[in-house]
Amino acid sequence: MGGKMSRNKGAGAERELSALLSKALGIEIKRKLGQARDSGDDIQIGKYRIEVKRRETLAIMQWCKQVEACCQDEDVPVVAFRQNGQDWRVVMRLNDILPLLKNTISLEPFVSSVSQTTTERKSSSDTE
Repeated sequence: MGGKMSRNKGAGAERELSALLSKALGIEIKRKLGQARDSGDDIQIGKYRIEVKRRETLAIMQWCKQVEACCQDEDVPVVAFRQNGQDWRVVMRLNDILPLLKNTISLEPFVSSVSQTTTERKSSSDTE
């Protein structure tokens, strides 16, 4: 794909993802303009700096390094990409997603299950 067509495809992907994020989050998300000249991210939501890619050939580590290069220490680099006919996908560092997971899942069912299993084992060994 030529330079202008590639830029148009990239801008279209940024608009598409911005619209999806806006709808999901209930706030208006806009893509940054001029980011290609600045070698920066395409979308920023708080501390999340998002590099958007709409490509058939994947270069995920290259894209990760690209967005990481524009981040400050407190920023969270994110790569969002989509291939033709596929859903949007997101790549983040494990250390950046762990706090999100910790805040959204409840360990109570797991802890209760482990506690119950431990109690059952202890009762079983006491009767032997």
